[in-house]
Amino acid sequence: MIENAWVIPLFPLLSFLVLITFGRRFKESSFKIGIFLTLLSFIFSVVVLFERFTSSTYKAEALWLEVGSTQLTVGMEVNQLNALMLVIVSLVSFLVHTYSAGYMKGDDRLSVYYAYLGLFTFAMLGLVLSPNLLQTYIFWELVGLGSFLLIGFYFYKEEAKRAAKKAFIMTRIGDVGLLIGMILLFWEVGSFEYEAIFQAVRDGVISEGMLTLTAILIFIGAVGKSGQFPLHTWLPDAMEGPTPVSALIHAATMVAAGVYLVAALFPLFEASEAALLTVAIVGAVTAIFAATIALVQTDIKRVLAYSTVSQLGYMMLALGSAGYVAGVFHLTTHAFFKALLFLAAGSVIHAVHTQDIEKMGGLWKKLPKTGVLFLIGTMAISGVPLLSGFFSKDEILISAWNAENPVLFVLAMITAFLTAFYMFRLFFMVFMGESRADHQEEVHESPTIMTLPMTVLAILTIVAGYINTPWFGTFLGDWLTDGHGHVEGPVWIMLVATILSLLGICLAWLIYGKQSLSRDWLTSKTSVAYGILYNKYFVDEIYQYSVVAGVKVFSLFLKYVEWFIVQGMAEVIRGTVQGLGKLGSKWQNGQIQVYGTVAFVGLALLVVIYALTGGNL
Repeated sequence: MIENAWVIPLFPLLSFLVLITFGRRFKESSFKIGIFLTLLSFIFSVVVLFERFTSSTYKAEALWLEVGSTQLTVGMEVNQLNALMLVIVSLVSFLVHTYSAGYMKGDDRLSVYYAYLGLFTFAMLGLVLSPNLLQTYIFWELVGLGSFLLIGFYFYKEEAKRAAKKAFIMTRIGDVGLLIGMILLFWEVGSFEYEAIFQAVRDGVISEGMLTLTAILIFIGAVGKSGQFPLHTWLPDAMEGPTPVSALIHAATMVAAGVYLVAALFPLFEASEAALLTVAIVGAVTAIFAATIALVQTDIKRVLAYSTVSQLGYMMLALGSAGYVAGVFHLTTHAFFKALLFLAAGSVIHAVHTQDIEKMGGLWKKLPKTGVLFLIGTMAISGVPLLSGFFSKDEILISAWNAENPVLFVLAMITAFLTAFYMFRLFFMVFMGESRADHQEEVHESPTIMTLPMTVLAILTIVAGYINTPWFGTFLGDWLTDGHGHVEGPVWIMLVATILSLLGICLAWLIYGKQSLSRDWLTSKTSVAYGILYNKYFVDEIYQYSVVAGVKVFSLFLKYVEWFIVQGMAEVIRGTVQGLGKLGSKWQNGQIQVYGTVAFVGLALLVVIYALTGGNL
């Protein structure tokens, strides 16, 4: 089966083609096609993963273009990393497809929605299987196109249109860095193939400076896709899309693509200490930066969005600290508990018809299934012991410690505390206490087709951490690195991280659960700190008045250059040509006397010129 892994992306592609062409005929039954074909991708992915446990890396390529002595190929590669990613992407996509059947029920454009989901899933699966940078870049851009369509699905809303354009433009900025890095690597190595690049790194073909430059340029592409500071602003705005789309984008697909790219090219980054340090610093800064913003947000989806940005920062910190296994491990666990949280948030929104957590409260009794599932996801991301997030976050902290950079380690520890606090703040404000809705309405639990995918994700959220623990075996790490994945760390790191997480939970309980502490110290509208955090450090405003304003001024300058210089010169030339044309037309009057005179004058001029030059023409 592993040699036929190339069919895995074709199932969602088929879903896209069928639904975009014949979707109107299927109408409400469109979801059945999307779910069935995505299920096939998941089944095939599981089979490929199990085959990969007992076989070596499989690679198959075919010639695409030949330019001189340069050959460009297309194909697929199945190694440990992308075999794991195939299962994660196809599973989360299948569960989102299933959940959407309930969440999007009755939507007039249901077939279009499922067609876009199919395109997006196809692009991500194709990216994962790519054996070279050029093919990766093609699918990388297709992922961007799919996200643009899904974020802007509610195109009749101005906010959705702006969010879609913002996501497309911001990620393109990062993609320019990726493209330049690819070109430089091809210039140095003469190939886009991953293995050729890694061999060149091992042989010292690429200079140290070029290694650092290309790695950082490629990382810029990952910064855009994975919402790292300072190209993170598109990610929270992407919440304007349907909630299941948010789960898909934020859990295992688009934002995971940047982390996957760094992991897939890890030998390149590993060869440059400066590049690794850059990745680690950006990751740590992003993690704590987004965590502080999440402290005061009141939109349930935006809290989770900034949580995603923070957790992606954690993954980058791990990879930058040479914690390859830690980064991939957290990417895996995060896919499950973040998809669970977003789908549970969608269940809440589906029931109360608002995203403002200030207008929620008391939903534990009204939405018991959703409440329990949301609590499991909240505990996992907060690092509560024995859940998946506890184990993967511990691996990241150990990697940061072993990197011997105390500042980044401390930032990671503080982020662990903040994560527990803002996530349980969210939980207590939504599910505990009394309802704060403006008017009381009947609230019903979501249908089974929505709660069942959440239940599957909750089970995975509980058990996924046990694939790589210091207690039960480092199976994932050993498999990913051919037996060299275990990293030792002091026990006190786990203890301190657990204490910090529990302190964050207790503080959130005292303020938002028991309400024995006042919220004023954090949420006072006169607080300068609150204003800064609520307005997200004014990053959007800074961009608006610097980059956007600068582009507008420059475009106006070019506009006037075109008007007064380019167009002015064109008018002068046009007038001159027209004048000469009119002058010439006057001589074309049909009178033979005029033609004879012109010929005679011309001949006389030639004779004079000949005489003056002495015959040396």
